[in-house]
Amino acid sequence: MDDVSSRSIEGENPRYLPQAKIYAGSAAVSSGIAPFWEIEDATALKIALEVRRDGAVAYDATTTTASFHRPPQGLVDHLWHSQPFPDGAVLSTGTGTGIVPGLDFTLRGGDVVEITVDGVGKLSNPVRGEQAELDWLVEAIDHPLTRRAHRTGASRGR
Repeated sequence: MDDVSSRSIEGENPRYLPQAKIYAGSAAVSSGIAPFWEIEDATALKIALEVRRDGAVAYDATTTTASFHRPPQGLVDHLWHSQPFPDGAVLSTGTGTGIVPGLDFTLRGGDVVEITVDGVGKLSNPVRGEQAELDWLVEAIDHPLTRRAHRTGASRGR
């Protein structure tokens, strides 16, 4: 999952972190989700982040799940402790130590963000620069076929 925070909101006050994560386009989930029980050793997965800008690497960093404050199994146990998820759930762990860019770096429209988790997969997302580019998603909230047509480039008839 690519979980993006708005630095302009978060930078005003750390207490604004929840608001910095709830804007259109702030999270992307891969279509290739790996169930926890299929991951051989979730305690030592390498996570790599690369941001490409104008074809060149603008930022890259790596971390591992071993750097997390709580081990992955503990997070899964806590998630399932009080709530059943008969169809499964996506557990977003937040950002690992050492992978977040410094405050002098910010994403720009046209950047490509690529996150790779060894043994799990790769997620690549283009950064959109304007809210208007996501307006179709709000308009199509009750129309799944419209969303599919947008992704495939087909006509967006309802």
